[in-house]
Amino acid sequence: MRSMLTATLILAAATASATAQTPTPKSKQAATAPARPALQSPADTANAMGQGERLAIQSDLAWVGQYNGAISGDVSERMVEAIKEFQKTSGGKPTGVLNPKERSVLAETGRRRRENAGWKIVTDAPTGTQLGIPTKLVPQQTSDANGTKWSSPTGTIQVLLTRRKETSPTTAKLADREKKEPSGRTVDYTVVKPEFFVLSGLQGLKKFYVRGTFKGDEVRILTILYDQATENTVEPVVIAMSSAFNPFPVNAAPPPRKTVDYGTGVVVSEDGAIVTDRQITDGCIAITIPPFGNADRIAEDKDHHLALLRLYGVRGLKPLGLASNPADKTNIEITGISDPQNQGGGRAATTVKAAIMPVAGGSDLALSPTPAIGFSGAAARDDGGKFAGLALLKPAVVAGSATTAPAQSVLVPAETVRVFLKANGVTAAGESSDAAASVVRVICVRK
Repeated sequence: MRSMLTATLILAAATASATAQTPTPKSKQAATAPARPALQSPADTANAMGQGERLAIQSDLAWVGQYNGAISGDVSERMVEAIKEFQKTSGGKPTGVLNPKERSVLAETGRRRRENAGWKIVTDAPTGTQLGIPTKLVPQQTSDANGTKWSSPTGTIQVLLTRRKETSPTTAKLADREKKEPSGRTVDYTVVKPEFFVLSGLQGLKKFYVRGTFKGDEVRILTILYDQATENTVEPVVIAMSSAFNPFPVNAAPPPRKTVDYGTGVVVSEDGAIVTDRQITDGCIAITIPPFGNADRIAEDKDHHLALLRLYGVRGLKPLGLASNPADKTNIEITGISDPQNQGGGRAATTVKAAIMPVAGGSDLALSPTPAIGFSGAAARDDGGKFAGLALLKPAVVAGSATTAPAQSVLVPAETVRVFLKANGVTAAGESSDAAASVVRVICVRK
C-alpha cells in the first residue's frame, strides 16, 4: 500500500514535531542585526484553530485524497503540505492556510465523498468495537460470535473485523501471526507499537491493510481487502477507517450538569417569546431572564436544539427582525451575552465576527472561531444586517474519527428558526435591526 496508509501511524508527525522543538545552538544564531518579526506560519494558524476544526480539516483532506496522516487534530507539516496540495489542485495559491472559500469547497467535497461511500460510525455487536464503515461500498454484512464481515456485492472490497482470545498477547506476536496467515501475503510495510500494529501489502491479487491491538487476553483485528482497480476509491476510506477504529471503547458517563448555566436568548415577539438553545434550558428548576424575571419553556425542537421561552406580563421588549433571508456570504456577526465571569459580573451584549463553514460529515454549519461561553443562543447576522440564524455551542463528532471534539459553535439557519417559531404560533414579525437590544441573558438554575 502506498505511503498514504503508512502515515496513519503518526510517526512522521511526531518526528516533525520533535524536530521543530529542537533549539538552534547560540553559536549558529545570527548576531549581526535584529531579526525581523516572523510572519505567522501555516502551522501557527492551524494551531490557533479549535481542535474540532482541525479534526474536520484533516478528515476532509483525507477524504479528498490529499492527507495521509492520522485524523487526530494535531498539527503537522504533513497537514500543511496536504492543504497546499489541495490548493494547487483547486487552482489556488499554495499558502498552507485555507481561506473561507477554499474551506467551504474542501468541506463540501469531503462531504460528498463520505456521502457517496455511505460513511457511518457503527458499533459492532459481536466485538463491541466502534469503527467507521463505508456502507455503500460494502453493503453486505454477515456476523457470528467471532466478528463481522462487510463486503461489496462482487467481493472486490471486503472489511473483516475479528475477535479472539490469546494468552499473554503482544503486538509483536500478533503482527508476526498476521504476516503468515493467511498464506500468500506479501508484506511491504510494518509498524509495531506497544499499543497497536499495522501491516499492509498484497494478498493474492488484492491489496490489504491490517490494524490490530489487544486488551488483556482479548484481541481485535481489522482487515481491509480491495482489488487494485479500486485503489483510488478505497484508500481515502482506509485512512478514515484506521483513525476511527476504536476496538475497546469506554462508555464514559456524560459530564455533570452545571448548577447554573448561562446562555443567550433572542426576543422574537413583543408579548415575550424568546428563542434560545434547548440544551442550555434542559433540566432547569427555574429559567430567569434578567431583569424581567422568570420564564417558562413552552416548546422545543430536539433535532435542531432550539427552545421557545415565554415571559409573561412584560413590556419594552424589542423583537429582532427575522423576516429577511440572509445574503449568501461566509462571514457573519454574532451578538450575545457572555458568561458573567467573562465580563466581571456584567450582562452587556457584545458582538464578535465569525466565518461560516460546513461541518464535516453533516449538514450543520460551523462558526469559526467559537465565541465565548454564554453565547449559545446568540443572534447571527450577515454583514448586511440580515438575520442568519442562531449560534449554538455544542460538541461535534467528526466523521473519520471516533472522538468527540471540543465544543464548537454551530449555526442553526434562519429558515429553521422561523419554521420552529411558526409551528409554535409565533409569527416573528419584529422589525428591530438592533441585535444588542434584542438579545437577553438566559439563566438556568438546576438542583
